[in-house]
Amino acid sequence: MTERKAYEGTYQGEKAIWLKSGRYEAIMLPEIGGNLIAFRDVESGYRFLREPEEQEMDAFKSNPGIHGIPVLFPPNRYEDGLFPWRGEVYQFPVNEASTQNHLHGFLHTTPWEVEDFGQTPHESYVTVKVTVNSQHKVYQYLPFTFTVRLKYTLSDNGLAQQLFVRNDGENEMPCLIAFHTTVNAPFVPGGDAKDYRVKLTLGERWELSDRMLPTGVFQPLTAEEYQMQGEGVYPFFESMDNHYTAVPQNGRNRMELTDTKAGVTLVYDVGTSYKQWMIWNNGAKEGFFCPEPQLNLVNAPKSALPAEEIGLFSLQPGEIWEERSRFYVK
Repeated sequence: MTERKAYEGTYQGEKAIWLKSGRYEAIMLPEIGGNLIAFRDVESGYRFLREPEEQEMDAFKSNPGIHGIPVLFPPNRYEDGLFPWRGEVYQFPVNEASTQNHLHGFLHTTPWEVEDFGQTPHESYVTVKVTVNSQHKVYQYLPFTFTVRLKYTLSDNGLAQQLFVRNDGENEMPCLIAFHTTVNAPFVPGGDAKDYRVKLTLGERWELSDRMLPTGVFQPLTAEEYQMQGEGVYPFFESMDNHYTAVPQNGRNRMELTDTKAGVTLVYDVGTSYKQWMIWNNGAKEGFFCPEPQLNLVNAPKSALPAEEIGLFSLQPGEIWEERSRFYVK
């Protein structure tokens, strides 16, 4: 009988919820941004997400953005830290010195509450949440009352993610979110990154200013970017910190990463609510890269483009937004 387990333990000295289901295991760090820090195939030795080594934990805790699956809310950059919304302008900290922008929001550094974990005959799961109200530290920057709930489920079908946002307040609130998902390439033990090919359901590439903010126009795709749309391309063909529209293919919005030598493909199916992709590959250094599903255009509240087109979503009082994503292997 296949083993399914969910239990509280530790990971590199930090509180963790461990999930086990057949050949797979996953690890959640609720107190470090609700980060799903590990997704592994223990039978094959595959490690799909970039995990911090023991000597990297202090650096990871001080900047938990490039390991596991960090939650970005609101995501990416906001010019001068300014966030205009429905006649008000909110001031976020300017935390990226090189651009003088705010970067990546507040939830990836916020402790999350473990709401539930357990197992059934078919899966193991953990649910964590953040409830923001006037007593929460995020409220000083985003004065809205809301709940974000994140559930991960591990089964024979891989790792499933369910994201839930509810407006608990009396005012219309922005619903802008992304995941700075950090994928290993190679993920096969002893593998060579040069054997890897990545496909992404990208559309157009946004032109970015020297402050990494969209100018509102598109740039022509390169030959390698067309390969990324189609048969796949080596993930480190050049340095990428690029912003794209998302264009679903065959009804799905996804990244596929294939080890051509091992004949194994990791699929990251993110759901069609995500209107944009970021892709960042750490200056084209082999080892990991970040295919980042993002609801909204970078700096979206300052854009004059149509809100629906750029993913500038909102929630009225009592409204809920929800989306599902999944990692699986084929």
